[in-house]
Amino acid sequence: MVKGANVGLAALSEDVGSVMVSLGWSSATGEGDADVSVLLLDGDGKVRSDVDFCFYNNPVAGNGSVQLLGKTPTADGSEDRISFDLDAVPEEIDKVVVAASRYGGSRFGELDDLRLTLADSAGDGLVRFAVEEADDVSAVIFGELYRRSGEWKFRAVGQGYASGLAGLATDYGVDIDDDAAEEDTREQGEQGHEQEQGQEYAEEAPLPEPAGQPTAPARVPAQATGARADDVPAAPAQDGPAAPAKPARRPRTAKKKVTLPRTTRKSLADNESWRSARLFPVSALKSDRERETRATSVVLSVMAQVPEFGRRLTAGFGAPAGRMETFTEVTLPHGESPRRPDGVVRVERAGKLWTALVETKTNGNALKPDQVQAYMDIAARRGYEAVITLSNDVALEGSPLVDVRIDGRRKHKVALWHLSWAEVVHQAQMLIRHEGVGNAAHAWLLQELLHYLQHENSGCHGFQNMGAAWVPVRRGIDDETLCQGDARALEVIENWERLVRQVCLRLGGELGQKVLPVQRARRGSDPGARRAELADHLCEQGRLNAEIRIEGTPGVLAITADLRTGKLRTSIEVPSAEPGYPLSRVKRLIRRLAEAPADLHIETLVDGPGAGPRGTLERLRPEPADIVPKDGAQITGFRLSLFKGMGSGRGSAETGFIRSVDEAVDRFHAQVVAQVEAPAPRRSRSEEPTG
Repeated sequence: MVKGANVGLAALSEDVGSVMVSLGWSSATGEGDADVSVLLLDGDGKVRSDVDFCFYNNPVAGNGSVQLLGKTPTADGSEDRISFDLDAVPEEIDKVVVAASRYGGSRFGELDDLRLTLADSAGDGLVRFAVEEADDVSAVIFGELYRRSGEWKFRAVGQGYASGLAGLATDYGVDIDDDAAEEDTREQGEQGHEQEQGQEYAEEAPLPEPAGQPTAPARVPAQATGARADDVPAAPAQDGPAAPAKPARRPRTAKKKVTLPRTTRKSLADNESWRSARLFPVSALKSDRERETRATSVVLSVMAQVPEFGRRLTAGFGAPAGRMETFTEVTLPHGESPRRPDGVVRVERAGKLWTALVETKTNGNALKPDQVQAYMDIAARRGYEAVITLSNDVALEGSPLVDVRIDGRRKHKVALWHLSWAEVVHQAQMLIRHEGVGNAAHAWLLQELLHYLQHENSGCHGFQNMGAAWVPVRRGIDDETLCQGDARALEVIENWERLVRQVCLRLGGELGQKVLPVQRARRGSDPGARRAELADHLCEQGRLNAEIRIEGTPGVLAITADLRTGKLRTSIEVPSAEPGYPLSRVKRLIRRLAEAPADLHIETLVDGPGAGPRGTLERLRPEPADIVPKDGAQITGFRLSLFKGMGSGRGSAETGFIRSVDEAVDRFHAQVVAQVEAPAPRRSRSEEPTG
């Protein structure tokens, strides 16, 4: 679509009761990011209250009809996905605005390939809109969904706001709840939003002009508008009576959410041999069939009983927001031999049913194409919407786990989706550790689910095997017989990507932060071609490389597995932009690394060609001047690295490669990255530079 164009969704697909909108971008460094927000507007073009403003700290709005699903990796970056159950949007809402904003003085001109895509409930892409001319703005309206004569339509907007999310939100009746947002706006030049002149919409009026305060404004904290908590200026001293104290900012939640503490209370057991009673026991599981049956029943039952969890898992599959029921071991006719899918998920909304068949695998068992094909055929004949596969494997873009035939003669479309056990664990962790659920009973249910899935006997441990090609590829690299174009190298690259994505899910669930793999591919590149190129590099260099971005960290965490030396390297480049003499900057870094391992390698990054000095933290603590450039080169940052022996096995056993990667990333984040993030200790006067 082009800017200003609009289209009726019903003309594009029959499956538009639920749609998925994705906002995407890429950057040369892999570090550029933005926050997605959605505003639900009434007939006056304003939000009704704070529940109609949906952003990262309030991810569900419109009675569950709008939900932010977070980021998903793509071939050249990542996409933020938003689920819209259009049939469930409140009747008072006439328009839904989809926007994104940047913070900390960043502009959208620093990002490439700004785009919006819209897909129907079957996952088929319907709309693509590329946003251009957004160089100097910090907030952009990508598009709008709006009603006309009972039909939902989409308009490509592409309007920028130089005043950031604060200016955009104010235009639609959102009142900024903190002076920090005003300060942030002033820093951006106190400019109004960019007026788009030159193009009229074909049917409707243009976007509203900046308006004053609404009658009943929504209250939004500063962190939603791009100002961080530590950016809030201190109140100046005043003469005369003290001004009334400003109330503390409340959390952006409609009601209090329940989370569980990380540490459990002291046990009342006499000794460690006493085992706590569990809702979902695992001790009796003896066969793969028993594991599959138990795991399916456990997950589906918790999905039905904990609305936040069930909605989190199904929204991305095009399911509406409604009453959910789940079933196991259902018998369905299929020719001469009936089929029994592992489970069925049903969601009812306004008298309409959405149904998905579920096929589950545990341990290292692979999905069977003939089984999945049979369930796709059954779903098409019975008018069901989806088939969901659930296993330890991780799906990759452009590389389906199961190839199925789609009968184009059938009018009814069935979507095939895949879910990893690692993603189920991630979503449960995010809810009970960080975001919260509706009540304590739901939190306890999720805790029991987590205990079950993470138990060694459940068979639901996520990706655990680098595949049959792992050992031959390692041997081929050792004896230099592995040639470019070898299909086994491509298999290792695909499994390495699966492992990295699982590391991101696990770490993100523990931290409660966005953790995503960084893809530095060319814009629009084919995922298969990108992996083939990486496979050739593996044959030539003998190394596997990956980068992950952790929200709030100063740089990108790099992982290198050198198959020739058997070493794993985890590293991060920390910029050094603070003022001061070179020695003072080095000392500040070393003070921050007071609890880091002594074998941490530190390399000084300098402006210009050539490498800077380097050394281990153990040696640099007494002699920090050793990594100050002797030629006076300007310091641009520091590279911090840890090395660890690499497991040789293809699995996740004690000596396995997968476990060694997990341990290396965990150690580096806990002992290095977390130290760099923490504020530096206060320096004494004797350490100040003297000239």
